[in-house]
Amino acid sequence: MPTLKDVKPGHTIRILKIGGEGPIKRRIMEMGLIRGTAVTVRKIAPLGDPMELTVRGYELSLRKADAELIEVEES
Repeated sequence: MPTLKDVKPGHTIRILKIGGEGPIKRRIMEMGLIRGTAVTVRKIAPLGDPMELTVRGYELSLRKADAELIEVEES
């Protein structure tokens, strides 16, 4: 299953599942990244970490380690 880490800049995806446990999963969900949400990958930093996303009308930076926990599908 592809994860958010694998999505290229300019693509919009939909979140299928959030992995992780406890505080990590809760922090990701508090940022607005919940199942069914559309996310657009805007940019990836030159060294590959973090990635800049557009979620629910706001900009969000997310580490690749956290993005790897989020399973996605093409929107």
